[in-house]
Order: sequence, then structure tokens, then C-alpha cells
Amino acid sequence: MTRRQRAALVATVLSGLSLACRPPAASEAEIVAPLTAFYGAMKTGDTAAAMRPIAADAVFVESGKLETRAEYEANHLPADIDFERQITGKRSPWQVKTQGDAAWVIATTEYDGTVDGSPVNFVSAQLAVLSRASGAWQIRSIHWSSRRR
Repeated sequence: MTRRQRAALVATVLSGLSLACRPPAASEAEIVAPLTAFYGAMKTGDTAAAMRPIAADAVFVESGKLETRAEYEANHLPADIDFERQITGKRSPWQVKTQGDAAWVIATTEYDGTVDGSPVNFVSAQLAVLSRASGAWQIRSIHWSSRRR
């Protein structure tokens, strides 16, 4: 075997090992599953289930405020659950982008109805950042913003 053939063989083996060591590409359904679980649990009022897909160091962003996971669970989640249980929004399809073990997911939700006896008519935009560790996707951050229609 010539030097050139050995180099080609080594390059081929190393390339194969590199591909074998990479985690499999994630499907959009796998990435969106934690978000579906989060929003679904809010609809049913299940606080523990809503927090399950949230990473320990997650940060929530809304109305110019940053909340840790614990702050969100204690201060904001109860109001989100109350809101979600009273109204049904129409969510656009999730737009999923990935880079290795990181993903960002974007959607809008249109709300039109009544909450606590008051009319509601606005569009909410959601940006979620997720990461994969040990094969599982977790929500690292959610940023909500909204505008009246």
C-alpha cells in the first residue's frame, strides 16, 4: 500500500468515526415535543408537567423582564395557566431551525375571545431555544411578545 493509499484509508476511517460519534439528526417532532408538552400541561393546569421539559437554568423573557425557572414557576406560570385554560389560541406551524444539539423554534398564536370577562384580541409571538443533552430535548428559554390586532 502506498503512502497516498494509507492516507486515504486513514481519512476514510476517521471520517466514518466522526459521523458515528455524532448524535442522530433530530426530527422536528422530537424538538417540538417539549413545547407541546409544556403548552398542553398549561391547558390542563398541571404545573409539574408544564415544568418538566424546562431546563434547570432556563430563562423566560416577557415584557422586558427576565425570569429564572424558579421565578417563572412561582410568579408567572399560575397566570399563564389561568389564561390558557380560559381561551384557545390558533397557533401557526412551528418553524424549527437546528445547529447540532441546539434548536430554535418560532411560532405565532392568535387569541380572540374573553379572559376574566374582558375581551382579548392579540397576536403572540414565541421564540423558544432548546438543547439536546443525553438524547433528550429541553427548553432553555422562551421569549414571548405580543401586539394588539
